[in-house]
Amino acid sequence: MVQPDQSSLRNQLLRALAPEDFALVGPYLEPVALPKGKVLIEPNQPIEYVYFAESGVASVVALNSDHRPVEIAIVGWEGLVGPSIVLGVDRTPHQSFFQMEGGGYRIATPHLIRALEASRTLHDLLLRYIYVVTVQTAATAMSNGDSVLSERLARWLLMCHDRVDGNELALTHEFLSLMLAVRRPGVTEAIHLLEGTGMIRARRSHITILDRERLEETAGDSYGVPEAEYERLIPNPEVSGGSHSRRDPREIE
Repeated sequence: MVQPDQSSLRNQLLRALAPEDFALVGPYLEPVALPKGKVLIEPNQPIEYVYFAESGVASVVALNSDHRPVEIAIVGWEGLVGPSIVLGVDRTPHQSFFQMEGGGYRIATPHLIRALEASRTLHDLLLRYIYVVTVQTAATAMSNGDSVLSERLARWLLMCHDRVDGNELALTHEFLSLMLAVRRPGVTEAIHLLEGTGMIRARRSHITILDRERLEETAGDSYGVPEAEYERLIPNPEVSGGSHSRRDPREIE
């Protein structure tokens, strides 16, 4: 297996690793396609691989007794899928799947565990990322409890926008209703509200971000805290601070 060139990677966690830490995981990174709907982690099953996305967006969902998903976190090129392995836990009650197609790398769990055991700095970096995920999950709970649907939708669109190239999001109303845990008519109404004020353009299975600044104003306090914590705790050699810095650093001038 050919080790990827660290400097050419888009996944910010992999790029943030010290060279000696990347040498522990690089030889075991396998390129993988991540099509829409691909399940990466099944609930309560041993986690065989940890995934580092280079493009696309993954959802982490909790499933109720009727197997209806409620999204609790999203992951893109800024993170990894399978964080419980870093905590020494081999499975999770949650499901992870790709909601927007992309690609990336995976590493077999035993290889990552050995690397974590060999390097405190590697372990510490990934623990800081997991802390950010807990902040994101808490922000989602607060948004679901305190924000009106248009604010929640604005926050979710911003979070997806942070993790994709360009301004096009491949999203259906039905999928949005599942991820936001609301009925589809409510999502449609919220989309029409954001579209009517010129923040987005919606068409079948796609939403285009037109005015990110106004989306941020609409989302208000529900968006920004996890993003700021990520910027504070995860090194980025190419970007220092600034709004929207989770996007591909090579897109930001």
